[in-house]
Amino acid sequence: MNSAFISDKSSIASGLHEAVESVCDYVRRLNKDEFNFAPAEKWNAGQQLDHLIRSITPLNLAYGLPVIILKWRFGVSNRPSKTYQGLIEKYESKLALGGKASGRFIPAAVPYESKEQLCGKYQQENEKLNKKIKRMDEVVLDKYILPHPLLGKLTLREMLFFTIYHNHHHLNLMRKYLKAF
Repeated sequence: MNSAFISDKSSIASGLHEAVESVCDYVRRLNKDEFNFAPAEKWNAGQQLDHLIRSITPLNLAYGLPVIILKWRFGVSNRPSKTYQGLIEKYESKLALGGKASGRFIPAAVPYESKEQLCGKYQQENEKLNKKIKRMDEVVLDKYILPHPLLGKLTLREMLFFTIYHNHHHLNLMRKYLKAF
């Protein structure tokens, strides 16, 4: 999907579906050695997938909350949502400054035998999120905010932009690491 066309909830849902399917298709094709390989101090493919699951699961909770709870807990935006490209640039700049995952988003060891189960879980979490997105009003996506551990306060739309790109980012890391294998 061309990132220039990711803007409304329909294109976001399509982008999320495509991104998650790309990750799972790639991981499913890996043999045991490829799945378990990672350069020193880096995550292997199973850990990358576990991290992505840890990242999308809280979104399902947040996007299922009534907007009054979102407003009370996190507030409302005082600015327009960034574009998809603008959000990518912000994320890339944070990574360049040494930003990385922390806390509950750091993956555990992942056995090769669980790759199919993990892909199924990831696809299921994404399907749940996509259903919630489709029920939301476009205005809601730009009005309410959620905290991101690296990027700070993001609108609901920006969080979805991040989630799409986050998949591509980790898929690219998996591919990059395997080139060194």
